[in-house]
Amino acid sequence: MATTTKTEFVESTGQVGGADTVRPPLRQRLEPWFFVAPSLILLLMVGLFPIVYTGYFSFHDWTMGFGTPSFSGLSNYIEALTTKAFGLSVARTLVLLAITLPVQLALGMAIALALDAPHNPFLKRLLQICLVIPIAVTPAVIGLLAQLMFNQQFGIINYLIGLVGIGPVDWLGGSVSAFATVVIVQIWEWTPFVALVLSASLATVPKDIEEAAMLETARWWPRFKSVVLPYMWPGITAALVFQTAFTVKAFGMIYSIAKGGPGGATRTAMLHIERVGFRGFDVGLASAESVLMLVMSIVLAQIYIKAFYRDS
Repeated sequence: MATTTKTEFVESTGQVGGADTVRPPLRQRLEPWFFVAPSLILLLMVGLFPIVYTGYFSFHDWTMGFGTPSFSGLSNYIEALTTKAFGLSVARTLVLLAITLPVQLALGMAIALALDAPHNPFLKRLLQICLVIPIAVTPAVIGLLAQLMFNQQFGIINYLIGLVGIGPVDWLGGSVSAFATVVIVQIWEWTPFVALVLSASLATVPKDIEEAAMLETARWWPRFKSVVLPYMWPGITAALVFQTAFTVKAFGMIYSIAKGGPGGATRTAMLHIERVGFRGFDVGLASAESVLMLVMSIVLAQIYIKAFYRDS
C-alpha cells in the first residue's frame, strides 16, 4: 500500500520522495556494510595505511632511533631529486624495465599462443602448472638458486655455454655481467605470469568470431591482428601495469643475487631506498624516495592505459 502511494505521488508531482517516502530501518541500511567491513578494514590496514604513513614521514626529518620527527616541508623531496645516487638507481630500474618488459611480453605471448593451440589436454595442464612454479617460489630463494646456477666454477650456466666452446663467465663478479644476470632471472621469474594473463585474455575471444575470420582468410597474422588482438589489449595492459610494478619494487631476488653490487651495478631503486632507510636510518629521505617511485609507477600505468587500453 505504501508503495502504491509513493508511485502515485511520483506520477502526480514528478518528484521523488515526499512525506510518504518509506525509508528502510537503520539496521537494514547498514547491513551491507557489515559484510564488506572486514575486507575494507583489512584493505585499509594493509594497502592504504602504509602509504599514508610513508607520505607523513616524507615531509619530516627523522633519524630512526634518535629524537622525534620534525616537519621539514619538501626538503626530503628536493634532496631525493638532486641526489646522484638515487638518480642512478632509478636509471638502473628503468633500464631493467626497458629490457625485461618487451622480452617478457614477447615470450609470454608466444607461450600463451602455444597453450591456446589444440594440444593434448594433459600436456596443456602440465605446462600451466609448470608456469606457476616460478611465481610460487619466493624471490629470496630464486636469488639463491641464481647464485648457484651462475656460479663461475660450479654453475650449470657456465657448463652449458662451455658445451658450445664459450669459456667460463664471471657472472656475478663484473658490473655488466651481474646486471645481465639480474635481467635474465627477472625475465625467468615473471614471464610465466605474463603468459598466464595473456592466456586468460585469449580465452575471451569468441570462438564463433574466430571461425568466421577463418572463412575470410587462412592467413594467421591478419586474423590475429584484426580479430584476436583487440580482445587481448586489456590483458596486455594489465600485464604491462603489473610487470612495471613488480620490476620497480623488485628487491628480494636482486638482493639475494648480488646485494646491489658489484660497485652498485645492480643497486636498483628499492635497494637504494633500503640502504638509505635501514643502514643510514634516514627515514624521511627514504620515505620521500619511496613516494617518488610510487608516483613514477602510477604515471607509467596511466601511460599504458592511455596508449593501449582506451584505444582498443
